[in-house]
Amino acid sequence: MVKSHCWFAKLYTKGISTIAVPKLLSDSEIDSRLRALKGWRHEGEFITKSYEFESFMDGIDFIRKVAEVAEKYEHHPDIHVRYTDVTLSVQTHSEGGVTEWDIGLAEKIEAMLRRVRSKSRALPR
Repeated sequence: MVKSHCWFAKLYTKGISTIAVPKLLSDSEIDSRLRALKGWRHEGEFITKSYEFESFMDGIDFIRKVAEVAEKYEHHPDIHVRYTDVTLSVQTHSEGGVTEWDIGLAEKIEAMLRRVRSKSRALPR
């Protein structure tokens, strides 16, 4: 078992929560689900997407919006920032790979982007 940073998974493995951690998805299940998520790709034990912004601060604004989604659903991406480029990588850490939770988080992030696209300039080019 991989060391978990996921609050939900920690509670489940300690017997505090009855919400089960979903099973790992197969490569074909992941690839099939990602077809509906433009720009997301399957890389090793993660699903990832990179975004490019007009400015560094636009990327930081985007990260804040992603953080709000992640906090709401108690599932958090790894975030890499390189000036105006932001890359999100998602996996269920306790399982060491991609589960339904990860696909769901990617879907929620994309839904958030659609909702705010017309309201904010802090969106990917």
